[in-house]
Amino acid sequence: MAELTDDERSTLKTGAFGAVYLVSNADPGIFSMVRESFAASDAFAGASGLVKDVLTSGELPKLPRDTPAAVEGLVLPLLRRSVAVLTAKSPHDLDEYRSTVLGAVDRVARAASGVDPAEQKMIDKITQALADPS
Repeated sequence: MAELTDDERSTLKTGAFGAVYLVSNADPGIFSMVRESFAASDAFAGASGLVKDVLTSGELPKLPRDTPAAVEGLVLPLLRRSVAVLTAKSPHDLDEYRSTVLGAVDRVARAASGVDPAEQKMIDKITQALADPS
């Protein structure tokens, strides 16, 4: 298993949890949020190796509570940085990270009433952030 610094682990974890938060808040609702949080937890628990270790250990990350734009402004760059970290230090874990995050946001979007346009727009932004750097 690759050795990541505490900062790198925080980057991966905050990016992943932040992505879930962004999709969940794209179509807010209190009852939906409960179903969505269980869906995300299941997706993260289903990860393997380094990705599972990073996403399921330690404290939950703290995200800004100001505005959705503030969270998006933090999370999307963290996802891009996560790709860079894994590319450099643990390239064999990169696909697992991508598929886990994208699987979690897809489950979150489908957990309540299916994927609405606002959720899909956010999923598209997350997918782009997780793409290979050009």
